[in-house]
Amino acid sequence: MRRRSISAATALAVVFSSVVLATGMAGPAAADSAKVLPVNSVGDMVVDGVHQRVYISDPSAGKIVVTDYSGTVKATLAGLPGVTGLALSADSGEVYAAVKNDNRIVSVETGTYTRTASYPVDAAPGDLEEVDGRIWFSYGGDFGSLDVSGPEPVVHLAQRGDNDSYPGTETLLAADPAVPGVLVAGSGSRLAVYDVSADDATLRAEGDMGSGVKQLDLMPDGSQVLTSWGAGYSIGAYSATDLTELAGYPVGPYPNAVRVAPDGTIAGGSFSWYDPDVHIHRPGDRVPVREYDFPNTGNDSGADTLVDGALAWAPDSSRIFAVSVNSYGVHTLRALTDPTKELPTLKVSAPAKSERAKTLTVKGKLTSKSLPAAGAALKVTRTDVESPSGKALAAVKTKADGSFSFTDAPPAGGKVTYKVTYAGDAAHMPASASGAVDVSRKAAALTLNNKGKLYSYGKKVTFTAHLGTTYKNRTVSIYADPFGPDKPKKLLKTAKVNSKGNLSATVSMTRDTTVSAVFGGDARYAAKTVKSTAYARVKVSTAVSKQYKTGKIGSTTYYYFHKKTDPLFTTTMTYYPGRKQRFQLQVYYQGKWYDSGYEYFALGTSGKSAVSLEAPGESGIRARMRSSYINGSSGDNVNSTTHGAWKYFAFTK
Repeated sequence: MRRRSISAATALAVVFSSVVLATGMAGPAAADSAKVLPVNSVGDMVVDGVHQRVYISDPSAGKIVVTDYSGTVKATLAGLPGVTGLALSADSGEVYAAVKNDNRIVSVETGTYTRTASYPVDAAPGDLEEVDGRIWFSYGGDFGSLDVSGPEPVVHLAQRGDNDSYPGTETLLAADPAVPGVLVAGSGSRLAVYDVSADDATLRAEGDMGSGVKQLDLMPDGSQVLTSWGAGYSIGAYSATDLTELAGYPVGPYPNAVRVAPDGTIAGGSFSWYDPDVHIHRPGDRVPVREYDFPNTGNDSGADTLVDGALAWAPDSSRIFAVSVNSYGVHTLRALTDPTKELPTLKVSAPAKSERAKTLTVKGKLTSKSLPAAGAALKVTRTDVESPSGKALAAVKTKADGSFSFTDAPPAGGKVTYKVTYAGDAAHMPASASGAVDVSRKAAALTLNNKGKLYSYGKKVTFTAHLGTTYKNRTVSIYADPFGPDKPKKLLKTAKVNSKGNLSATVSMTRDTTVSAVFGGDARYAAKTVKSTAYARVKVSTAVSKQYKTGKIGSTTYYYFHKKTDPLFTTTMTYYPGRKQRFQLQVYYQGKWYDSGYEYFALGTSGKSAVSLEAPGESGIRARMRSSYINGSSGDNVNSTTHGAWKYFAFTK
């Protein structure tokens, strides 16, 4: 309880201010799955399609990490210092790894991840390629071969022959299982094609290539050699016959990888913070059929980037694997599925508004780099208040230019959504798009009583909502939202109205309260909400003490005090944090009551406030006081202004 004193001899005038409380778009695709790799670097990667495993060498950690197609680690092969190049045997039974710092090549059985052999090669092997059962390996500016088909392994070094184009640089190798007897080698800005059908490599063609090349590959038909960097930020292309430069495949800055799928589809990689990272081209087509843009998982403004040369196709061309790295040095294996399929764009245009049960027309267009054939079937689904899970409509077919249209007479009002879906085909990914129509509905009649009424504290008041004619829905919800941030809006009742259209709920009026009735709408009548704010007084009473007697003047009861006794007025009021009571004092003079001022006093947590009035020291004074809650001025606005009863008192000798 708070206790304060004021002087009855001074007129108080402290005044406080009141407190007023639908299109589907195609763009660079995101990676379909991604998992962090426990590696510090990437030297090479190969894919075993038979066992659906991805092998990734980590030269800095001296290990090979083996994952499944989702990126889950299945094995780690350690103790391989400087391991870089990897090659898969033709039958997918063995993976060969170039252990650079040990001058050897090891073989690993793919079914058990067991090391089956270790072959010294008297050189530090780098890149590896398997051609017709022999393992070709680069070392420095030269390359050699390892033949393990006989009773003893046979190593041939210095196979570059009369081609002296690799001084001081590391040699890159390329081959393709579909092109027997052919090996491609490149270093610096020089490129060469060899016939390796015999024991030694025979130079077949040599020429120039762009500088900055990180990777080489050979087309499955043997017609072209591809380099990871060509003219104008592209994948370089050269005739495999004489290494004449051909039109390349643009990938944007900065090219750093190239891999060709068994079906001839080309994947180009680029080191790109702000552009797509993997670019898929059909043979001979300079415009990519698909692009993938890595997300930003680091703390720089630029996104994750492709590690140099870190691309590998699944043998069935169903996906391509890529390793990205972020600004923290964290490597992620990303599986990009259906890379050979185009991403079509589907657009749907529906009228903004329409009348219920009236025919409307929905139009649209399916576009892609290469259009699906005319007559492609599109699935149409209508979603509305009566079919929230969607209702299938008749399928629609595209015209030669990809456009389509259909008509419908929506049976339900409100938001009606038409979703059009293209299932895709062998060359195109699925696509979908939606268009929404605001279909007219009648206005529902909904009322709620007791608006603006004022009630005593704690009064139980019945609020009744009345719902007029509707189509099917007869359910109404009634909510109470008491004033003040500490009391949330609360659902009182949800039910069907009775035969008279009424639904009632009771509110205990301890605060000003906004009651709302909500009709959710149906197929023919729009949703509606009505509100009724009712008001609640506070409880307030005042006890007088230190008087020596009580008596009446006329019909009014007075408390009598000696002229030197301080009256004590203890007010009890409904508590609320920060609430104050207004103490008002009036003096009787020549037949009239005159204001002597007022002051606000804080309530204790028990809701009590005691005020001691300083004795005037003279007799013959008649006065009165009252305690009030003033909405906004008493520290809050959760109740309505409430005045307590006047307490009359007089001072005598």
